[in-house]
Amino acid sequence: MNFSALFIYRPVATTLLTLGLALAGIIAFLQLPVAPLPQVDFPTISVSANLPGASPETMAATVATPLERALGRIAGITEMTSASSLGSTRITLQFDLNRDIDGAARDVQAAINAASSLLPSNLPNRPNYRKVNPADSPILILALSSTTLSRGQMYDAASTILAQKIAQLPGIGQVSVGGSSLPAVRVELNPTALAQYGIGLDQVAKAINSSNANRPKGTLERGERHWQIHANDQAEHAADYLPLIVAYRNSAPVRIADLGTAVDSVEDLRSTGLKNGQPAVLLILNKQPGANIIETVEQVKALLPQLRALLPAAIELSVAVDRSLTIRASVDEVERSLLIAVALVIMVVLLFLRRWQSTLIPLIAVPVSLLGACAVMYLCDYSLDNLSLMALTIATGFVVDDATVVLENTSRHIENGVPPFQAALRGAGEVGFTVLAMSLSLIAVFTPILLMGGIVGRLFREFAVTLSAAVLVSLVVSLTVTPMLCARWLEPEAERQPNRLSAWIESQFQRLHNGYHRSLGWALHHPKVMLTVLLACIGLNVYLYIIVPKGFFPVQDNGRLSGTIQADQSISFQAMQTKLHDFVDILRQDPAVTNVVGFAGGMQNTNSGLMFAVLKPPEQRDAPIAEISRRLREKLADEPGASLFLQPVQDLRIGGRGSAAMYEFALQSEDLNLLREWTPKIVAALRKRPELTDVNTNQQDKGRQISLVVDRDKASSLGVSQAAIDTALNNAFGQRQVSVIYKPLNQYRVVMELAPEYWQNPRSLQQLYVSASSGTQIPLATLASFQTSNAPLTINHQGQFAAATVSFNLMPGASLSAATQLIEQTLRDLGTPAAVRGSFQGSAKAFQESLRNQPWLVAAALLSIYIVLGMLYESYIHPLTILSTLPSAGVGALLALLACDTEFSIIALIGVILLIGIVKKNAIMMIDFALDAERRHGLSAEEAIFQACLLRFRPIMMTTLAAMLGALPLALSSGYGAELRQPLGISIVGGLIFSQLLTLYTTPVVYLYLDGLSAWGRRFFSSN
Repeated sequence: MNFSALFIYRPVATTLLTLGLALAGIIAFLQLPVAPLPQVDFPTISVSANLPGASPETMAATVATPLERALGRIAGITEMTSASSLGSTRITLQFDLNRDIDGAARDVQAAINAASSLLPSNLPNRPNYRKVNPADSPILILALSSTTLSRGQMYDAASTILAQKIAQLPGIGQVSVGGSSLPAVRVELNPTALAQYGIGLDQVAKAINSSNANRPKGTLERGERHWQIHANDQAEHAADYLPLIVAYRNSAPVRIADLGTAVDSVEDLRSTGLKNGQPAVLLILNKQPGANIIETVEQVKALLPQLRALLPAAIELSVAVDRSLTIRASVDEVERSLLIAVALVIMVVLLFLRRWQSTLIPLIAVPVSLLGACAVMYLCDYSLDNLSLMALTIATGFVVDDATVVLENTSRHIENGVPPFQAALRGAGEVGFTVLAMSLSLIAVFTPILLMGGIVGRLFREFAVTLSAAVLVSLVVSLTVTPMLCARWLEPEAERQPNRLSAWIESQFQRLHNGYHRSLGWALHHPKVMLTVLLACIGLNVYLYIIVPKGFFPVQDNGRLSGTIQADQSISFQAMQTKLHDFVDILRQDPAVTNVVGFAGGMQNTNSGLMFAVLKPPEQRDAPIAEISRRLREKLADEPGASLFLQPVQDLRIGGRGSAAMYEFALQSEDLNLLREWTPKIVAALRKRPELTDVNTNQQDKGRQISLVVDRDKASSLGVSQAAIDTALNNAFGQRQVSVIYKPLNQYRVVMELAPEYWQNPRSLQQLYVSASSGTQIPLATLASFQTSNAPLTINHQGQFAAATVSFNLMPGASLSAATQLIEQTLRDLGTPAAVRGSFQGSAKAFQESLRNQPWLVAAALLSIYIVLGMLYESYIHPLTILSTLPSAGVGALLALLACDTEFSIIALIGVILLIGIVKKNAIMMIDFALDAERRHGLSAEEAIFQACLLRFRPIMMTTLAAMLGALPLALSSGYGAELRQPLGISIVGGLIFSQLLTLYTTPVVYLYLDGLSAWGRRFFSSN
């Protein structure tokens, strides 16, 4: 039965079905969202809690640990890490990919509620959670600047107006405001004056709180009138606090003005932000896991005119960093590569068949197949991203193959004098099974990818489904539309009038064909030589795979740099501000940098800060991002007392740790002292390795600390409790929020502390007084002695145990595979005790898992093809002949990667798997015709394969060249995201060139050997 005959006889129905499919694909293409990569994010939730003035150790013990114990019972958590610093704790929970983030959020809220009874009672606010990964790069940073308003006023507008509006948009996970803090009234007290009047800090706090009230007052009614009662019970400005009476001494009132002063300022003085060197307040926008970046950013941008109208005229709102611009540019580059690939494969058809009618057929078949794939993408809720568009680009070479096989076979019959209509019927009928076998075996290649688990499997599932959909649609088009068009568009041989160019091309191809005729005869007469070459290819594959540098995901040039500042652990905030200015100036001076924003302080450590730099487009720069990072690193090294670690912003970030470099290695131990001892040793050893750069750690335990050694007996005899001492210290130095000022749009704090000249000097401790139970003020110096020691600035946990993360970047030319090996070797060389355990995290962990799975993935692809081909051919032997084409393709791909100095990454692995599907087509076309010649014409195996090779030489050359030119735009791509596309193109082009040279000779030899083996097996079993 000829399946294609139904469509050849019914051209109108076939045309309308084709138009319907194309129209559905066009509508789907226009509706598909745009993204950098498939929407695959680990469900991640960040829990945060704040207690102003609390030390990192206090936060870890009283806040982080109770929360971790409650949160650790939630099902589906794959990673739980926490970081406790001065006054704040952040716990990051990462869940299994299959976990619904909304359900996880409900469990997190329940766990927070369960732990609330164990948390400190003086927490200003309950712990809150956000559905956001703190390690992700911001999708958008907005900057507020003004020449007349203060940072506090800009922060108020940003927090009260902008953050609230933006946070309501779908897709926004968190809006962080940095660079300052909310306006506040700061009551700054003089300890000497307090001592003179015998007034304690707690008395001042009580007086402020009782004098600033906002409570219900009731109503009055008389007859038909109703009055609400109002009072001036709120003190809203600093001037309102100065006359407040704290106590009476000698019948005279003691006011706050007698004890110090009050100023209109901000909640936290230790926070600053810059944009291009100018003071600014920054809004950092992070997306929810699974949200589309482009759609989310577009919603924010559409809201900007409305937001600007709500702001005071003196504030300028601008976009400082926008990830969507480079994402769109990257997707545009891939779409351009797709169009070039389509043009190149059509050119191949024109070159080989030399008829414009022949060229029009694949010109219709290819777009229809790709549009059909777009319709499938829409139904699967996929997006137009780098991977799906790469799949469509590669698919151009695949889908044209099917149409080419039918077209070439029909053209061959026409050249032999058969009328076009009969030639289409005969040609489609002869190669129908061939096209089916080629397509189904190609789809079988992707079966292991479709079944892969983890982040890599989810990431490439969209790639595999898109490509498989294109191949399936192409299969249908090649057996329906293509033969129908061949029957009506191709001219009979008698009407064809070849021109001079066509005759010259035909003569050149005939010379090539004659050369192959002679060389094939030599190969078939020297089978042992060809078999030796095949076996050498197998061995060379193993050797090249061992030596090729391996990586996880190519480092992309997205035109964005993020940086983490780590200053000396005892640095003051004033000195830290200077470092931030210096780093901003260094980055701005680079000719490739257009925008720089940064902030320090706030909820971060005093010695840390974050920076973001926007680079010019690649065509306007003098170097790629790796070279820019290297030269900036050299300039930044000259800044004393602080380091800025830069890393390129990536579309794929695995893990929830916000580290200062791209790759992470975690150290854990139940013995905190052992961890603190060995982490610096390991970091120092790794910094000596030339393959690594930017080696740093989040373990910071060398901060300066004033330790009070309290004489408990003496304190007890004087009626002073330890709680009273802690409260006095917090009142004096903790920026304690003692009261709340309620306003229509927000709430503002009254902050009490000693005047700045006292909290800037450790000697102020000797001037501090503590309230005894009797109300008497006792000098702190009489109860305690003071010692200087080291203290941790941050305490990190992983899975409730103490941990330290060592992060690092790679030097140019170094591979991640080599880096992971040398880190493990360094730990062995140092003799790291067994109690200190090390493991790679984030991208490095995913790389190790993918490296272990790579051989199994290739083996599963080969097994899938063998099963499918065995079922199609009803043979155990012929699939082995087809699979014999693969070793040469692997050698070509690995040699091409080595020649181009490109890592064997996950993208390159996908290229090798695609090669498995491409090169086997050559063998399928040979074997199909050889088997047909043996069965129908009674030819010997040697004669049949010889004729099949010569007969199928032209379609083999056409399909291989089409596939190679389809991948060539990816190999030669430039612009944003080119690093992601190049490994795929390089591996496919290199593998096709090398395999084409060998499989034309090794495949017929293997066919003959296995045919002889099959004949021997039949004789053996028949004789027994």
